Amino acid sequence: MTIITLGPEGTFSHELALRLSCSPLRLVPTIHGVFIAVERGDGDGIVPIENSEAGGVGATLDGLTRFPVYITREMYMPIHHHLAARVPFEEITVIYAHPQTHEQCSEHLEHWGIPVIHTSSNAASALEAQKSPTAGAIISTSALSLYDLPLRIKNIENNPENVTRFVQIAKTPNTAGHEQKCSILIDPELDRAGLLYDLLGVFAQKRINLTRIESRPSKRGIGTYVFFLDYAVSPDTGDTLAHLKKMTTVKELGCYTRVEVPS
Repeated sequence: MTIITLGPEGTFSHELALRLSCSPLRLVPTIHGVFIAVERGDGDGIVPIENSEAGGVGATLDGLTRFPVYITREMYMPIHHHLAARVPFEEITVIYAHPQTHEQCSEHLEHWGIPVIHTSSNAASALEAQKSPTAGAIISTSALSLYDLPLRIKNIENNPENVTRFVQIAKTPNTAGHEQKCSILIDPELDRAGLLYDLLGVFAQKRINLTRIESRPSKRGIGTYVFFLDYAVSPDTGDTLAHLKKMTTVKELGCYTRVEVPS
């Protein structure tokens, strides 16, 4: 089975895919492209969904909203960012960084005051820095050697415990059993007082642990939202979900297990 993930070589997604699988890898330039390829049946995808510092990854959440795919497993990976450049730090005139990387390293970047240009991936940042003699890039350890960029400052993330959660997506749901967590998308399609309280109360009544809730714009206009929920599997999960579907529109995103990432 082919694994499709964000490229070019040297992204954290690429690094994770190499650690997890011996399957053939296919790299695409955007997270949106990963979803398109999975929907087409080209293979399974690996995408980042949230970071402990920067929060949810918008492109992945939007992909889960739009495309008929399922989450089949989740992985957590420690993330460390490094400043690389061909010139000494004092001579850097611009820094290339992915938007999420920028947010995860915001304290250093704000202190330095060097202009930042956003890119589509950390590997793309390295490629852009190669084109300019006075440019720097915030990249991963693997990208340092891949793109032959000298390390200038190591571990510039705001939090040394920085972690990104990735998920594997597929055209069909996981049926292997032993699922630990489920994800759903709730689209209320209306606005009234107490709506979110009523929806979440369904889980509280059954003592089902909600491990994450996040809102995203519904794309129908300002002030309208959809909600992503992750919850721990329990014997009452099925009944709770059936009751919830009577109250609002629910898209099931799959139930899955956690996979430990080899170091």
